[in-house]
Amino acid sequence: MKNLFRRYSRWQWATWGIMALTIAVVGMSMGSSVALAADEPAAATAEQESAYTFNTIIMFVCAVLVLFMQAGFAMLEVGLNAAKNTINILFKNVMDLSVGVLLFFFVGFGLMYPGGDYAGEWFGFGKSGIGGLGIETKSDLSAVTAELNYAPSADFLFQVAFAATAATIVSGAVAGRMQFKSYLVYSAILTGFIYPISGMWKWGGGWLEAMGFHDFAGSVIVHAVGGFAGLAGAIMLGPRIGRFIKGKSVAMPGHNIAFAALGVLILWIGWYGFNPGSQLTYYGAENANITAYIAVTTTLAASAGAVAAMLVGWILFSKPDVTMALNGALAGLVGITANCDQVALWAAIVIGLVAGLLVVIGIIALDKFGIDDPVGAWPVHGLCGVWGGLATGIFGTAEGVSFVTQLVGTAVISAWAFGTMLVLFGILKAMGILRVSAEEETQGLDVSEHGMHAYPKSQIMEDHLTPATS
Repeated sequence: MKNLFRRYSRWQWATWGIMALTIAVVGMSMGSSVALAADEPAAATAEQESAYTFNTIIMFVCAVLVLFMQAGFAMLEVGLNAAKNTINILFKNVMDLSVGVLLFFFVGFGLMYPGGDYAGEWFGFGKSGIGGLGIETKSDLSAVTAELNYAPSADFLFQVAFAATAATIVSGAVAGRMQFKSYLVYSAILTGFIYPISGMWKWGGGWLEAMGFHDFAGSVIVHAVGGFAGLAGAIMLGPRIGRFIKGKSVAMPGHNIAFAALGVLILWIGWYGFNPGSQLTYYGAENANITAYIAVTTTLAASAGAVAAMLVGWILFSKPDVTMALNGALAGLVGITANCDQVALWAAIVIGLVAGLLVVIGIIALDKFGIDDPVGAWPVHGLCGVWGGLATGIFGTAEGVSFVTQLVGTAVISAWAFGTMLVLFGILKAMGILRVSAEEETQGLDVSEHGMHAYPKSQIMEDHLTPATS
């Protein structure tokens, strides 16, 4: 046997090994082809193929718009926080997306869309990856059949963008004092498990879908989940050093309002992928009309929210505050997201006006309770996400819509996100890895966590004057 191994070089053995592996793979592929041929789906007509192509392209564009919202969140959060934490914030937003995509691919997508066997249930798992739809090979991913309205690949991109949005909402609520490694743990748990499980309850055909709960594009499923997860994080972390002194709220203005305004405008644009994109099928006059109508209700609510928040803030604080107006626009967008497909135009304006009022009340309430949320993540996404769910029960025109059902679904999903994240953040805190030290926080997370500055030192010196005790 030894002579046999010596007779041939390692390269020859390697070459033969590769050839054997190739033959095996080809054999398996041929076997798969035969299996597919035995159960070949119905061929699509020319019109169905045109609809499939159109829907896929539009869905892909909408997915890109929703992914573009990551840039909006990053700019908004950077602008409303201290310059010494800029790199940390940008890094977190990049990792929200990157970690979220991988976890959602391997775990989250299968949890959120487990298949018809779990209809009406609380929990189920299909398969990892896009296989959650029964897709196995590249040829299957490109197949056009009479049963599919759009490519599964486009659907995955659209859904994973929503998962990343839910995760990145929390970043603003915990900014300036959370350890980076703990943030990565949180982001993985939310996108891989917490968000997909509650999403399955409605969008995956679970018990809320069977109950008749409505949430067209995610006021509750996406935004309230992110907002209440952020609230749990803010509570467990405690306020930033100097944010409250002897029980009194001390303002800590952001370092670049231009970035914050740019971020909100990017988010507003991205919302046209978020809401109209959730129509999912766009081919044909009826679908085109509904998609455009959704864009109009979205725009009206955002505008009304900005105006309402500006006016309320002006009355309360004697001066018009641009940050209130910016958060008001986002509040209106969040409030309309659950019902943008079914409310009247006048109702969209009312929903936006109430959301603009609620966001100001929410910001004031957090101050009263001593909870530090640097960007207003909970008032915008949590509180106004709840309002969006309830507003659907008040103004919704879809058949079977019920305020009681909306109340139950909204309450359960919000409690699920808050409760599970409170436990997770509590565990991280007990392990001593949740919050950075007072010295590291005062120095800035850019240096203490990442060893670099986003700006020249002369531009961030004022941030180091933050009081060391509260």
